Amino acid sequence: MAEVSEVLMSVLSTIRVPRPGDRVHKDECALSFSSPESEGGLYVCMNSFLGFGSQYVDRHHTRSGQRAYLHISRTRKAPIDETYIMTIDTPPPLSISGIEGGFNVEQEQYEEEVKVVLFPDRQEVASDDLATMPDLVRERVSLAMAGLMSADSVSHALQVQQWDGEVRAESRHAVELKQLDNGTKIPPSGWRCEVCDLQENLWMNLSDGRVFCGRRYFDGSGGNNHALLHFQQSGHPLAVKLGTITPDGADVYSYDEDDMVLDPKLPEHLSHFGIDMMTMEKTEHTMTELEIAVNQRVGEWEVIQESGATLRPLSGPGLTGMKNLGNSCYLNSVMQVLFTVPDFQSKSVTVYHFYLLVCVPDSTAKLGYGLLSGEYSKPAPDPGEGSEPSSEPRGDQVGIAARMFKALVGRGHPEFSTNRQQDAQEFLLHFINMVERNCRSGVNPSEAFRFLVEERIVCQQSQKAKYTQRVDYILQLPVPMDQATNTEELQEAERRREEADSSGAPPPAPVRACIPFTACMAALSEPETLTDFWSSAAQAKTTATKTTRFASFPDHMVIQVKKFTFGQDWVPKKLDVSIDVPDTLDLTALRGTGQQPGEELLPEVAPPPLMTPDVEVKGILGSHGNEEDDSLYSPLLSPVLDDSTVSQLCEMGFPLEACRKAVYYTGNTGIDAAMNWVMGHMDDPDFSAPMVLPGTSSAPGTTPTESVSEEHLATIVSMGFSRDQATRALRATSNVLERAVDWIFSHLDDLESMEVSEGGRSAAESEGSREPPPGPKVRDGPGKYELFAFISHMGTSTMCGHYVCHIKKDQQWVIFNDQKVCASEKPPKDLGYLYFYRRVTE
Repeated sequence: MAEVSEVLMSVLSTIRVPRPGDRVHKDECALSFSSPESEGGLYVCMNSFLGFGSQYVDRHHTRSGQRAYLHISRTRKAPIDETYIMTIDTPPPLSISGIEGGFNVEQEQYEEEVKVVLFPDRQEVASDDLATMPDLVRERVSLAMAGLMSADSVSHALQVQQWDGEVRAESRHAVELKQLDNGTKIPPSGWRCEVCDLQENLWMNLSDGRVFCGRRYFDGSGGNNHALLHFQQSGHPLAVKLGTITPDGADVYSYDEDDMVLDPKLPEHLSHFGIDMMTMEKTEHTMTELEIAVNQRVGEWEVIQESGATLRPLSGPGLTGMKNLGNSCYLNSVMQVLFTVPDFQSKSVTVYHFYLLVCVPDSTAKLGYGLLSGEYSKPAPDPGEGSEPSSEPRGDQVGIAARMFKALVGRGHPEFSTNRQQDAQEFLLHFINMVERNCRSGVNPSEAFRFLVEERIVCQQSQKAKYTQRVDYILQLPVPMDQATNTEELQEAERRREEADSSGAPPPAPVRACIPFTACMAALSEPETLTDFWSSAAQAKTTATKTTRFASFPDHMVIQVKKFTFGQDWVPKKLDVSIDVPDTLDLTALRGTGQQPGEELLPEVAPPPLMTPDVEVKGILGSHGNEEDDSLYSPLLSPVLDDSTVSQLCEMGFPLEACRKAVYYTGNTGIDAAMNWVMGHMDDPDFSAPMVLPGTSSAPGTTPTESVSEEHLATIVSMGFSRDQATRALRATSNVLERAVDWIFSHLDDLESMEVSEGGRSAAESEGSREPPPGPKVRDGPGKYELFAFISHMGTSTMCGHYVCHIKKDQQWVIFNDQKVCASEKPPKDLGYLYFYRRVTE
């Protein structure tokens, strides 16, 4: 032990005690998905606080020179006899309701062993061994061990930051709520609506104690709106849902605030009407549970998840499940499909093996390797160990938890950084945009989806045309409901529903509209009429037609079925449709032809000139000015824009930057021309991004000299790059280390030729002018495709429900339902939301 004490003394300066704000990775390996529960446990560097699995810790030690690691290993506890549990007075495991199973305390399930391991000889030091060591060693190592174990892990901190499952605001009416002394006492059961005698979905008004039924749902279920009518007549705002009252709380709704709310005085308010909250039991579904039940009644859930069939579990390379981190099924489904595309496969594997050499974590490459290697494609342990095993295969896997990846792609995004359900199509575009930003000079896997769209606008007065091209990644397919092949059946179902509404009978089963895929393609390709089009040839408003075609065909085509729309009351809704999507697709007829022989083009509208200051600006310090002399100050050149037109567009609800671009690119020619521009560019990926003027590299107001993290700089410099190169990479990626490392290896050619001046700026940066960037790089080829994957959504809105994906592997359809991976028996291709096709080579 004396020898170990001497080693500890020699490395004492490298052992740090975690401080508030330090990121401690003690749940997951930085280079793989190993955890303390994995074989060999997890080694946490006691200097950088990065975690490493047993197969990578030697590599990190060799690369970094770090010798002290905290080794954490956990083994599953043996099952405890339930009769014994009932005899001891212990509180139940801590959990947060809202997701299946809640957040259970891991210490209730595992035995944990913690010790310090010194490399390269792997000498072990347990807590008890520290007692015989010098005071300085004992104190420093004990503090570091205790600090690491008590610190919140990165994954736990993310869960807390992202959790918003059932967070409700306190009602402004709750504290001062007036309750009538009308002698009303509510019995513990046997409730009925005072108007229609309904015995479920009942709400008691907290002001007068009267009981009425709740609102009617979209599918005809629920109540008859009598509680809402009572509020409209009485003005009493708060109501509690009977049957959800328990000692822990209840569902409280504020009709005035139109939302579920918290009532801090709920026990007192219930007691006023004779209800003892501490003795009540739950007999009704909460609103969250009811939303899930309503979604399931739509009929998609069982069909899409193939619930009625006994599915054969699959495992192996490319057949790895992903854990649901709380409404992360949209991310799981998208990434499973993307890592089926060869471009993303080769990129992730190449990058992953490089990062293994330098021991720098990369969340995207790690996720790709985890899904493709098959290393984590193992059956999950039976949750009922010791009980009789199930006769049917479950298909659940241990899978991988993409926590670090989710944190990376969601960082700074108002939606993807939360635990709320999201639109899979929006996430796909968000991820592609991230790839685009970080692969500008290197291999860019998103090129597999990139294509050019040709838009041809013909002025009907002058018959002159205008051609524009834009980049896109997803083909949005309209759903013409008037082309349904079962119109009579739909009309009969609507008639039966109206009869049920009037008679109070249960609503009939819903009928799904059947839309031919050919009708959807016809709606996509037919010309669109533009009214009030401002013609530069006629110098007046007229009518025009717009035709959209492909200027190029990508290697992989993504098709989004536009199922989500707005009703006449502007309430979002999902179209319940079945579309006979084909296995093979030929888009050749939709290729654009460009300007036709003899066709005249509309005159180009020149953009407005740039405004330069006529007089020197004084009293405002620029980035090069000082208090004595700010004559070097030169404000950014900004375009002269018609503020009134910009304001009119903003008042219509369009983003400010989009409005500014519309006015700029139509040459200040008025609201009509600007509106036409907005309508023609709403689908552009950068529609609401800050306006970047021609010849500039950043939007007004941004600065290329923002400070960078010294810690991130040191990490990149330790990999063999200069400080100036590291600074450039961090500035290009908003100070995100993982993105900066990816960026720097994607720009090696640029960096090798980079001449750095004494001031730390490259010659390329110092040039006054640059060649304009080349146009977007697109791949082109035949427009014939075959279906290889599709993502399906279950639920009434993109903000709720569940996503799964089906992927064709070796001529066999496979369903990926989070951690469950099985052979698909009846892939529901007619109910998909996103379809993925790959080019068929002749």
